[in-house]
Amino acid sequence: QVHLVESGGGLVQPGGSLRLSCVASGDINIIYSMGWCRQAPGKDRELVAAITWSGSDIYYQDFVKGRFIISTDTAKNTVYLQMNSLKPEDTAIYSCDAHRCWPLTACDRLPTWGQGTQVTVSS
Repeated sequence: QVHLVESGGGLVQPGGSLRLSCVASGDINIIYSMGWCRQAPGKDRELVAAITWSGSDIYYQDFVKGRFIISTDTAKNTVYLQMNSLKPEDTAIYSCDAHRCWPLTACDRLPTWGQGTQVTVSS
């Protein structure tokens, strides 16, 4: 129903910045909110940030507050994650999830999600 494509990852030095994009297509009307998650080797997948399409509600995990900014461009069906002051511990595969509800914990993610984009922070 919904297709998600992530992009924008890459290799950056500590302190650098990246902007990730997640473009949604298909049955867009069922999406109420979007979330960015990440998973590093040997670690559980974790929620990084989330936002409603309207931008009325935003959530940040503590470890990214003040460094990352999540935003939407509904005209382009896109959610962004601006990542600043990147740290080696931010290294992970980042992926986006679509949800019908807010907060994200109120419902499961939609069954289709993207392949993710690799972010590597290293000197």
